[in-house]
Amino acid sequence: MRIVFDPAEQEALRADAREMADSDPQIAYVLERLAGEGVDLDAVTSWEELRDKLGQPPLDDSAPASHVA
Repeated sequence: MRIVFDPAEQEALRADAREMADSDPQIAYVLERLAGEGVDLDAVTSWEELRDKLGQPPLDDSAPASHVA
């Protein structure tokens, strides 16, 4: 399954990409790819799967919240 953006959303993503091109080219690249290709939901890794791959414990409501400023 793939999520695709309508033309107005694509243009908004591309406008953001143009604004960020000088300061953060990696994010600009991702935004441009999202605008053009959408999101392949079959290739998305869940947050819990990613945490597991990185060796981090699962999140639950009893875990202390990190207060990072």
